[in-house]
Amino acid sequence: MSALLAVARAELTKIVTLRSVWLTLGAVLAIQVLVSALSLSLYADAVAAITPDGMIEIFVGQPQEAEQAMLESLVASSLQMCIFLPVVAAVVAGQELRGRQLRTSLLAVPARGRLMTAKLVAATVFLLVPASLVALVSAVFTHLAVQEWKPGLVVSPAALSAQARFIAFAVALCLVTYAITLAARSIVVAVVAAVILTTVTMGQLVAPGLDRWLPVSAGRNLLLDPVSTPDLTSGPVLAVLVLVAWVLVTGAGAGASLARRDAP
Repeated sequence: MSALLAVARAELTKIVTLRSVWLTLGAVLAIQVLVSALSLSLYADAVAAITPDGMIEIFVGQPQEAEQAMLESLVASSLQMCIFLPVVAAVVAGQELRGRQLRTSLLAVPARGRLMTAKLVAATVFLLVPASLVALVSAVFTHLAVQEWKPGLVVSPAALSAQARFIAFAVALCLVTYAITLAARSIVVAVVAAVILTTVTMGQLVAPGLDRWLPVSAGRNLLLDPVSTPDLTSGPVLAVLVLVAWVLVTGAGAGASLARRDAP
């Protein structure tokens, strides 16, 4: 175990010293801040017009219970960034493919299984950072919208639970992208795969029986309220199992690719 942790620590050190990773993360956060700033007035105006019976109309003709609606907007603000977060994961994995860094790692740690496990552990620890920062940005802008009405909303148990579920989903989705990058030896292939998975889910391009097994769909099923989003295709328990399965299968595939292509 100590040997695995030592390798994981070394892998994490490599990740945090990559300038391209931080630049990519900065770009993702800048996009989120811009999108959130543009929509802030919409939510603030809707909150200011909450009716005495606690109903809010964010979009014309769609009245909702105010607290639930703002909690959903908090989740949606984070969830929409899941089309960009996988790019960070792809860059993290892809940088090792340049300059023979991967071959150097293999020489330093000949045990392929230990190396792959250490990489996944290090990636998981690092990917908690961008996922948490996205959740934080969502919380800040939601607070700005509701501060005159319910300033404690973003730290309520329901909000914190939703944010924790988002972080878990975001890390899982990024790990899938990370593993695909290593297996395919290509950042572009991994990003395209992430975009396809997102498009298929958001465009509802497959039958519900198949949709429930896709990772982005699992995220929706885990995060969104089935009452206000009736097109969900499974419950949260199956969603968690699907996400874990995707991480394990793609991680195993990346490990097998690592062992096969780089065997001495």
